[in-house]
Amino acid sequence: MSDIHNAAVLLMSLPEDDAADLLSRLEPSMVEQVSIEIARTKRIPADEQMSVIRSFADANPNTGSGAGGLDLARNLVRKALGSEAGDTLDNIRQSIEALPFGFLRNVDSQNILTYVIDEHPQTIALVLSHLPAAFGAQILAGLPQEKQLAVVRRVAGMGQTNPEIIREVERGLERRMSSVMSQSFQMAGGIESVAAMLNVSDRSTERTLLENLATEDPQLVEEIRRLMFVFDDIAKFNDRDIQKILKTVENSQWALALKGASAELKDKVLGNMSQRAADMLREEMEYMGAVKLSAVEAQQQEIVDLVRGMEDSGEIEINANGEEEMMVQ
Repeated sequence: MSDIHNAAVLLMSLPEDDAADLLSRLEPSMVEQVSIEIARTKRIPADEQMSVIRSFADANPNTGSGAGGLDLARNLVRKALGSEAGDTLDNIRQSIEALPFGFLRNVDSQNILTYVIDEHPQTIALVLSHLPAAFGAQILAGLPQEKQLAVVRRVAGMGQTNPEIIREVERGLERRMSSVMSQSFQMAGGIESVAAMLNVSDRSTERTLLENLATEDPQLVEEIRRLMFVFDDIAKFNDRDIQKILKTVENSQWALALKGASAELKDKVLGNMSQRAADMLREEMEYMGAVKLSAVEAQQQEIVDLVRGMEDSGEIEINANGEEEMMVQ
């Protein structure tokens, strides 16, 4: 038995909190390997469990046989890595559930681009819909402009895809790139996928695609834009831009919209008001009491649309990643 398997058996034999504490002391790559082994190992014989535990420490094993599985692996990784568990959890799920085109995650995006650039836009859209948004954005940016537009339209309109089509495309890439895994019906693509990719694309690519797409389908562009920027994203603006937004939004609008907002956004808005204005807004929110979620969401969308209009006019600049851009003299 490998050391990875032995480590997995030991962790499966411990209470989850203790196992997560041990897991958190390993290197990220080792966490992933051990967690995948846990996910693959449904149960272990009691004698094997005893043998492994004796080799690690003089401890009391759990009664009977240990149990693993994907849920245990996920729980341990979340407890061990906390907010940094995302990539590892994704890789574990990829290894166990055999997501379509999962083998491409180990291939450089430029290499993938070389293989797919001459494919039909529908084929490219299918591949991108099954890749992480940031990865898909890199490939999208490398396509010719006219093909970018065609691919985005197809991703936005994509829903359930027949597994035979997925497997056919996979087999074509397998012959040239890597081994693949089959998959049953998958929900892929849609407007959310386009919005996610454009959110991590460079600003020039985003603007060009949306401007060109707007000439053909302005309603689709509006739906994409709404998903790219949501109400809580206002918290990512700097104080100067927040104050510009405050000048165009009434206190009564904020009172309703902030009912369903994050604490970060509430603090950002209130922190950019005068003490008197902030106190008045808090009082209005308290006086308002419970309100319908639909009313809150409608008011939030009104403010989002207003913010988008300010961006279009050049008054403010939306930074989806929340990162400060470097300034030069």
